[in-house]
Amino acid sequence: MKLYHGSTVIVDRPLVSYGRNNLNFGKGFYTTNMLNQAEKWIQRFISLEKKGIINIYNFNDTDIQTKYRYKKFLEYNEEWLDFVLACRGSSKEYQNYDIIEGGIANDKVFNTIELYFSGLIDKTTALQRLKFEKPNNQICFINQQVLDSVLKFESSYEAKGAEA
Repeated sequence: MKLYHGSTVIVDRPLVSYGRNNLNFGKGFYTTNMLNQAEKWIQRFISLEKKGIINIYNFNDTDIQTKYRYKKFLEYNEEWLDFVLACRGSSKEYQNYDIIEGGIANDKVFNTIELYFSGLIDKTTALQRLKFEKPNNQICFINQQVLDSVLKFESSYEAKGAEA
């Protein structure tokens, strides 16, 4: 399976330790199987007059569910919401996994999460809002050894600004 990572540089040797803390699925190396999502992601770099690089990888996902500690969220639900909120807080629960896959908190989803996190809406309301959102895709690699064994850099290219 092809995976994509948007960056300002070529990432031919991904490192889980380089990721930021308090992201959706914790600290790790984030990819997506949706090229258009990676291309949208790098538009923020391009708008700041930086390079926007799409890195392309081959992901050997054969038997990942049995070989590794793999967690997949199929939808935006209570389990996903609780997990993301824990990871964005101080929880290190994500370290119980090697690979985590599920929906990304895009702008609309992020706004709902922020409203819930700040206590402005309750969990039921947050889940009602989230059920109408179609999850995008993010695959986060937490364990460096696993990443090195299943993800291989193929190529990269510099993307241009959004089309008019």
